[in-house]
Amino acid sequence: MTETTDVRSPRARRLFRDRREAGRVLAGLLTAYRGRDDVIVLGLARGGIPVAWEVAAALGAPLDAFIVRKLGAPGHEEFAAGALASGGRVVLNDDVVRGLRISPQQLRDIAEREGRELARRESVYRDGRPPVAVAGKTVILVDDGLATGASMLAAVQALRDAEPAHIVIAVPAAPESTCREFAGLVDDVVCATMPTPFRAVGESFWDFSQVSDEEVRTLLATPATRGEPGPTAVEAIRGAAIDAPAGVPPRAMLEELIGDARIVLIGESSHGTHEFYAARAEITRWLIEEKGFCAVAAEADWPDAYRVNRYVRGLGEDTDADAALSGFERFPAWMWRNTVVRDFVDWLRAHNERSGSPGRQAGFYGLDLYSLHRSMQAVISYLETMDPAAATRARRRYACFDHTGADDGQAYGYGAAFGAGPSCEREAIEQLVELQRNALSYAQRDGLTVADALFDALQNAHTVHNAEVYYRSMFSGRVTSWNLRDQHMAETLDALLAHLDHRIDAPGAPPARIVVWAHNSHVGDARATEMSGDGQLTLGQLVRQRYGDAARLMGFSTYSGTVTAASEWGGPAEHKVVRPALNGSIEELLHATGKAEFAVSTLAPSEATAALGAVRLNRAIGVIYQPATERQSHYFHARPADQFDAIIHIGTTRALEPLEVTSLWVSGQNPETYPSGL
Repeated sequence: MTETTDVRSPRARRLFRDRREAGRVLAGLLTAYRGRDDVIVLGLARGGIPVAWEVAAALGAPLDAFIVRKLGAPGHEEFAAGALASGGRVVLNDDVVRGLRISPQQLRDIAEREGRELARRESVYRDGRPPVAVAGKTVILVDDGLATGASMLAAVQALRDAEPAHIVIAVPAAPESTCREFAGLVDDVVCATMPTPFRAVGESFWDFSQVSDEEVRTLLATPATRGEPGPTAVEAIRGAAIDAPAGVPPRAMLEELIGDARIVLIGESSHGTHEFYAARAEITRWLIEEKGFCAVAAEADWPDAYRVNRYVRGLGEDTDADAALSGFERFPAWMWRNTVVRDFVDWLRAHNERSGSPGRQAGFYGLDLYSLHRSMQAVISYLETMDPAAATRARRRYACFDHTGADDGQAYGYGAAFGAGPSCEREAIEQLVELQRNALSYAQRDGLTVADALFDALQNAHTVHNAEVYYRSMFSGRVTSWNLRDQHMAETLDALLAHLDHRIDAPGAPPARIVVWAHNSHVGDARATEMSGDGQLTLGQLVRQRYGDAARLMGFSTYSGTVTAASEWGGPAEHKVVRPALNGSIEELLHATGKAEFAVSTLAPSEATAALGAVRLNRAIGVIYQPATERQSHYFHARPADQFDAIIHIGTTRALEPLEVTSLWVSGQNPETYPSGL
């Protein structure tokens, strides 16, 4: 949740596995042209042909090649002085011609050479077949991407000589400026993605190997019109959707989805949506009661969550759930101090009271690392009881952090990173190592309570160490700090599983099973998102890699509604309107099914899984919502079928209610015309 600054140059964000996948994504954005007998797809050879074949196959349209040759500047062939298209149309880049002082004779020589190559390719590719007639047709020009757009411009100008009724340009990746330029030249432009900054078309692909002449010949000879087109993405998803009232799938679906998984990660696409929290809590109740899950591990700080854990297990001094949640004071408090979590904590306390044996109780734990100072205090408090001399040493080591304000980890990180304060890395490590070394002697006292207290202290010491590294890394790069945080979550989850396995160690006892509550951006597999190009990891990815089929990832989405969020970091909770999802997003696709509340499993191959496997925009609202910069602030590209094992969609959602409702939050519930009603 903490904001960080990335001071490094951004790396390429690869979105598409290859050109074929890019074509399937494009096809999903061109459904308005599907099944029409006046549509023809032309792929710019060679790179555009694999993309165009997928488009033509999905639309049920004829496919042909349109050949454009770049006119490389003499001695600087990487610069396009212009382009030559089928039919002999030449388009020049005047800036390059003037800048490199290319003479008319040089241009003629280049054009003649490229013209011979163009004629050769037309002969090879078509194998004697005549070009497809385009007069009076709607022609979709497809390439694997646009950079300067010179080749596409030559194609458009040459194509106009054939008098088509309409010209449409469709590409997987291009700069926004180039897409806008072409929007004024043709009838329709579909740019599936517009990476920023844009450096090269190939950076959007994992596999951008050169397309051979033989591959082009094979694709053009393979009929793209395969009878009646298959179902659209919307139809495929609608057919696979299972009704999930209030966002809770039926028990049969949950049984099939979860099976024997030890870890079930349940996400949320915002930190302030009532339905996400309520459905997740209801699913978790079922997992605890019917499937034997014994813990909830939340995207929350360890000390605050452990206070809740003590309450639900009948320990500590808190008398009700509200008091147990009062440790969540740091922004954004509403993430855990809200009515849904309060009610769940009350239920968990009652469930544990009914369970009898302490070893069978379900706990509530935190995975996050923002509790630098509170975790230090927890370590000292534990040692004061167990080993006063060790407590003195811990207090002396942790005093290194005293030059910053209480629980102000960012201030510590800034000072340590830029030399404005000491680094306390050595002290944090020394304290963790000493506590680990003495753990055996502390654990010799019998009883679950003693073992739990030691585990709590060890996790707090571990959190201090990782938080110290995290806060220093915040000022070296966003990806570095993000990865440290999610790696800490994964390490904490591993430690919690091992601890709970030990607690329930008995002949024939099943292994511990944990439910994780976190944002979609942590629960989803980063390898299915554009962030993987930056080297970003997620908890979901790490859990999948470590536990395989013993883990399940579930994500939530919504189309529109309201949300509890702040306008800036540290700001008050506001009741905000969530804008309808953008075109080309997974949320818009799910909304188009016309179903209000449903779930789709992506575990098994199916037409729906294939539809959800295409790259689409994906919305993520954290604790801050900035609708004025919706696209830039809250969307990224992802392949949902690879990101999650199941997706739950709730069409319209409402804001999560904080326990402390402010006048600002209440005012957001009123329509803009209140009280006049106009």
